[in-house]
Amino acid sequence: MSFQKVLVANRGEIAVRVIRSAQSLGYRTVAVFSEADANAPHVAIADEAICIGGAPVGESYLVADKIIAAAKKTGADAIHPGYGFLSENSAFAKDCVDAGITFIGPRPDAIDLMGSKRQSKIAMIAAGVPCIQGYEGADQNEEVLKRAAIEIGMPVMLKASAGGGGRGMRLVTDAKDLDELIKSARSEAFNAFGNGELIIEKAVLQPRHIEIQVFADSYGNTVYLGERDCSVQRRHQKVVEEAPSPFVSPEMRQAMGEAAVNAAKACNYVGAGTVEFLADSEGNFYFLEMNTRLQVEHPVTELITGLDLVAMQLRAAAGDKLSITQEDVTLTGHAMEVRLYAEDPGTNFIPQTGLINLWQPASGDGIRIDSGIKAGIKSGINEGQTVSSFYDPMLAKIIAYGENREEARRRLVRAVEDSHLLGIKDNRAFLAAILGNKTFIDGEATTAFIGEDFNDDASLKPLKAQTKEVALAAALFAVAKDSNQNGNKNSGTGWQNNNVGSRVLKLSCEDEVFELELSAVNNRIEISYTETSEGKAPENKKQASLEIIEQSANTLTYLFDDVVRTVVYSRTNSSLNGQDEALGCAQVHLAAAYGNLTFTDISLQSAKKNKGGSDQVFASMDGGMVDVMVKIGDVVEVGQTLAVLEAMKMEHPLKAGVAGMITEVLVQAGDQVKGRQKLIQITAAAAE
Repeated sequence: MSFQKVLVANRGEIAVRVIRSAQSLGYRTVAVFSEADANAPHVAIADEAICIGGAPVGESYLVADKIIAAAKKTGADAIHPGYGFLSENSAFAKDCVDAGITFIGPRPDAIDLMGSKRQSKIAMIAAGVPCIQGYEGADQNEEVLKRAAIEIGMPVMLKASAGGGGRGMRLVTDAKDLDELIKSARSEAFNAFGNGELIIEKAVLQPRHIEIQVFADSYGNTVYLGERDCSVQRRHQKVVEEAPSPFVSPEMRQAMGEAAVNAAKACNYVGAGTVEFLADSEGNFYFLEMNTRLQVEHPVTELITGLDLVAMQLRAAAGDKLSITQEDVTLTGHAMEVRLYAEDPGTNFIPQTGLINLWQPASGDGIRIDSGIKAGIKSGINEGQTVSSFYDPMLAKIIAYGENREEARRRLVRAVEDSHLLGIKDNRAFLAAILGNKTFIDGEATTAFIGEDFNDDASLKPLKAQTKEVALAAALFAVAKDSNQNGNKNSGTGWQNNNVGSRVLKLSCEDEVFELELSAVNNRIEISYTETSEGKAPENKKQASLEIIEQSANTLTYLFDDVVRTVVYSRTNSSLNGQDEALGCAQVHLAAAYGNLTFTDISLQSAKKNKGGSDQVFASMDGGMVDVMVKIGDVVEVGQTLAVLEAMKMEHPLKAGVAGMITEVLVQAGDQVKGRQKLIQITAAAAE
């Protein structure tokens, strides 16, 4: 079972994480990458790297034959799957074994058993692991499922047997909805997993989601490494994870841990695994599923136990016995983790694509950042990493450790607020708001928290630039213009104001236009501006002033409203992310506390105003066209869906901004498109 070279069959932050632990143990490493990931960090840090195909996962990271061929070509005698992709694919694990390659994970039969919610629940009942009352029978006739649900009693939860991540899951509160919801759950399950099999469980409302980390060697030794509380979720996707749980008592921890060990032993488990439970308000807990891989949230367990779970995986796969017993496991302090996503919480969390032109992660005591993003991009130079529509929008994990829960929480808030990702929108303001919410601070958040207690938070509203940020953007545009006019390409060394004088600027940001008059006296900037949003009259003129104290490459220290602050920014000399080709002008990206803002200089654009919505339909991001529902000559209404774009595992409807006739259709189903690419032209109907 010994091996010398490890191929990591993954990408992004987890590939970086695994490669570093493998190298620390003396193993040589191989990265695999798609054509879209040729310049990704995991490729750069591995000893060797090999391209395995095109950007779509179905041409690269999900093709087992290509990964095994890459291992053979590079001489890698072990494969670590990370998480996602092929990590819980029993056929892939078996293919590795058949090819004489060590699979760093559990045996194929354990993956197969735990990959089925129906079969795993039957096995857990036999092993004495607490399970929710339900139906896990082989007879999948709809009438049988309906009778079972009614016998269990509403509310019930329908779940895809082969699934996860909330797909194929439906809550039924009224028996009259069973027909519709069974069909809907089955259809989604089949489309997502190729298997429409369902189980039914009594719904546990407002539960805690608690998971136990287990670890086993190939000699029958199994330990549990405490719990993680993953209750803060949005649409069944984890948002905040922490260890230990503020809800779990020592007695409950021991009972859950022993149940998790029994679950692992029931399937002869080897390596790192996670047994997930739902717990009700009385502390009763029930088996949910077992994840037969490393979890996204494994760092919080590492921080409170002092263990390196990836190193332990490598040692177990090499045939080593566990070096610890259950008595050796101690939990010290508290850790929390959040997931940094390229998404816009203000527009229903729509994924974001495009160029990252600055990544500045936080640092400090108790802070850990697991990232798959390039850092150190120079201001104004488009050398950043591109966020593609082909992969999950999670870019990094921000983790904090403290001697107690409150210290960990405070550190995590600072780390979230001080990690800056510019060029695209992200979810940092949303994460910081959750961490600062009283329900979360008090340790009382359940799986219903975001949907019921947090659904009106300001971080979920569309971004709107505030006066301070408008003034900062204007100042940065002004100095950029003057440094360019004077041939000064190194204005980042300090504030250059000698020739700013007075000027007029016209900036756009988040569908709003700001027409500004700006003047500078020494280091003091004075602005007055009007603000116009689409379809609305200009607001009354606003005024503001700020004093520039110091400027460096990507930070500006300033005085505003008697308070000295520092803002992180970046500048680009041309439009990013495939933005409107008509612009072709400079942009300033600002890290505001409430979200990332991009200001575009449109001073040279035509003053012609568009009334109503746009008569053009653009791609909202890079992606693939799922459907084009109109043809030339069709008459459409405002708000009518004209096409559907798929990006980052989600479908996005593209709607008409005006009523009129379709005069151009530039794409068809199956085409790959770039963000802001023109897709459809409408000739607006004449006003009556």
